[in-house]
Amino acid sequence: MTAAVALSTADVAASHTLLGCLAREVCGPERQITITDGYALVRLPRSDVLLRCEVARMSAVGAHRYTGPVQRLSGDLWSPVTATDLATLVGDELRLRTGFPNEEFVTQVAASRDALQRVLLHRPAADPQPTGDPVTDSYVDSEQSLVYGHPRHPTPKWRSGDTEAWDTYAPELRTTVQAHWIGVPRSLLAEDGPFDQLISALQPPPAPPGHVPLPVHPWQYRLAGPLDPRLRDLGVGGATLRPTASVRTLYAPGADLFVKTSLHVRITNCLRKNARYELTGAVALTRLLSGVPLAPGTALLPEPAYRTVDVPGLDETFGVILRGGLRGHLRPGDIPVLAAALAASPLQLADPVGWWRAYTKLLVPAILGLWAEHGVVHEAHLQNVVVVLNADRHPIRMLLRDLEGVKLDTERRADWLCGLPSSIGYHPEQAFNRVAYCLFVNHLAELAGALADAHPGIEAQLWAALRDVVSETTRALGSPPQLRAVLAGVPLPAKGNLLVRWQRDADRHAGYVPFPNPLGQAL
Repeated sequence: MTAAVALSTADVAASHTLLGCLAREVCGPERQITITDGYALVRLPRSDVLLRCEVARMSAVGAHRYTGPVQRLSGDLWSPVTATDLATLVGDELRLRTGFPNEEFVTQVAASRDALQRVLLHRPAADPQPTGDPVTDSYVDSEQSLVYGHPRHPTPKWRSGDTEAWDTYAPELRTTVQAHWIGVPRSLLAEDGPFDQLISALQPPPAPPGHVPLPVHPWQYRLAGPLDPRLRDLGVGGATLRPTASVRTLYAPGADLFVKTSLHVRITNCLRKNARYELTGAVALTRLLSGVPLAPGTALLPEPAYRTVDVPGLDETFGVILRGGLRGHLRPGDIPVLAAALAASPLQLADPVGWWRAYTKLLVPAILGLWAEHGVVHEAHLQNVVVVLNADRHPIRMLLRDLEGVKLDTERRADWLCGLPSSIGYHPEQAFNRVAYCLFVNHLAELAGALADAHPGIEAQLWAALRDVVSETTRALGSPPQLRAVLAGVPLPAKGNLLVRWQRDADRHAGYVPFPNPLGQAL
């Protein structure tokens, strides 16, 4: 028997996301999940709880699409549970599993659900301030389209900060902002690269003699409190900026420039600030990587300049990195789209397998080649790749971005690392795990899901096509043992977002759980 209870769209969505994390990180590896009679049955063995949820589409990698409420068995009655009820049950199981509690977990799940509810209620049907350029507006729309957030994070819409501020700056609400500018005395300036040259297109206000202008996220200016008396308030103004999917990175359509600001707000796991080593590291990596050849059809968006206040504390409060734009990589008729936007909803195509093959032939050799040939780890997750489509919406180019996540293999890039912060180095196992997770699990598994949602029964063909691309790339790279293992079916590493959230650790301390490898060949 099943009890009938009406739940909101946001509540059901939050429950599905949390259930998916539980299945991937805990119940799947512990063999406590099965599919029967159209339902996923999920057992919490330590707390003796049985859950179920109807499955709209089964996935070969366990990334099932759920429909309807998550239910709990009590006696012979299946009763729907809310997202907070489910979070309480999951929290009880994780407490018994790990031996320690997390008093904020349920509250964060509820806050994430409530934030999603606000987005669903208040998101404008169309961009209220379009530029009039179809290419730019399409790109901005893709950056601001991630209504549901990270599909494999237990609290994808949780963030610190007040509701009013989020409604003002949230990309999902199609917001537009201007920078708040400060004047920094040259004697207190830390910078590298052609910062003044690049920000001239942002129309900065004039700074007093002996000072230079520095753009600050308007929310960060509010959060920073009273301005240090050595700095000058130049007010709000300049070019129109659009918050991108990362919230703190602002895109200036008119200048075709990204402004990556510090924002002392926790989003999912992390405080989104630009640490001093990230400022210097971005420019240093831009110079080093400029000499690294990329696979055909791919390019790296450079981060050629940073500026901040050379005072401890203020350097992270006001640090800014400038990132190159898109137009230099586009031809007439090209359409840039954030990869995460493609994966966020069913992807209806005339030839989905052909489209997928073209997509993977651009992305896979580029990312694996950087790792295998140059010791460079690019975090090619869905928010770090801009896909360029032609007029027929066929993938023709990949733009890789965000040097914060770029790491260097400590064994193969010791020549570069001697002049860079130690945090940029990954030992070889870390390096491959990060590449494999971001490329195969975070990116391609989610995109395959969007294709399978629109084209039922196609998933096996997608994995077969990807196996061909990975096999060809592996041979071209001299058959590295790690890729031979992937082709043999060794489980892939999946980042433990639920477990790291429960442990209240920073993102960089997240571990990996085994992920079903769809590319393996039967023994």
